[in-house]
Amino acid sequence: MAPLLAGLLVGCSVLPKSAPVELYQLPSALPQPAVGTGGSAQRPESLRVTRPAAGTLLAGQRIIVLPAGDQVSHYKGAQWSEPAPLLLRNRLLDALRSDGRIAQLSSDDRMLQADFELDGELRAFQSVYRDGSPQVLLRLDLRLVRPATQRIVASRRFEQLQPAADSALPAVVSAFGQASDRLALQVADWSVEQIAQAAR
Repeated sequence: MAPLLAGLLVGCSVLPKSAPVELYQLPSALPQPAVGTGGSAQRPESLRVTRPAAGTLLAGQRIIVLPAGDQVSHYKGAQWSEPAPLLLRNRLLDALRSDGRIAQLSSDDRMLQADFELDGELRAFQSVYRDGSPQVLLRLDLRLVRPATQRIVASRRFEQLQPAADSALPAVVSAFGQASDRLALQVADWSVEQIAQAAR
């Protein structure tokens, strides 16, 4: 029995080791919420931000790249720290908190009661090569919904295209962060405007 166990242990030791994977967070330059942000401009309504739906390609942690035309690949040896839809949902929450005009925010991690809900689909979260240079493309279709009635109050497509400083992965990741910040700030402005109109 002992020789058999020894053989199994030796066999296990020669199995190929999995290649190490570098995890990347989505960088952000959003300002931190100031103490007392909002004041009289703060809205009384509550808003829940949900994780956008995504197809198989965008639902995971791989950093997707389209190197030529419709060819799809990913950066080998690197992943996002969390699935892309979750990264973007959290960036939207960060932008809304930074904006400060909607103080009562929640996410779909805890389905708290809310007056409005942001729901949508992530259509693009990838780098694409154009004229030999990488650019980050983000595309998000959003709906503002009243959960109590399931009525769509407003809908809009948001899109950002951000060139990377160079083709190295850290530069591409930085471009993802810049594009995500701009898109999230647009969503925050739009959400406040639409909620104000719907509440009249």
